[in-house]
Amino acid sequence: MPRHAEPTLMNRVRELRQAVPGLTQQALAEQVSVTRQTIIALESGSYAPSLALALRLSQVFACPVEKIFWLEESTS
Repeated sequence: MPRHAEPTLMNRVRELRQAVPGLTQQALAEQVSVTRQTIIALESGSYAPSLALALRLSQVFACPVEKIFWLEESTS
């Protein structure tokens, strides 16, 4: 039975953050109680957030979680 590739978790964190004047990676990190390095990793797509972090980001951006994060099927 062929094995399907796992979907990739995508996000709009950078886009949403940059849409808020003056919201730096550090300021966002402080608002959601993580380090700036976590925000950098999230924005680059190398980190999948916990559910709690995804919900905190949703609150900060006043946007449903599914508008920030989604699964993209692999084409390989």
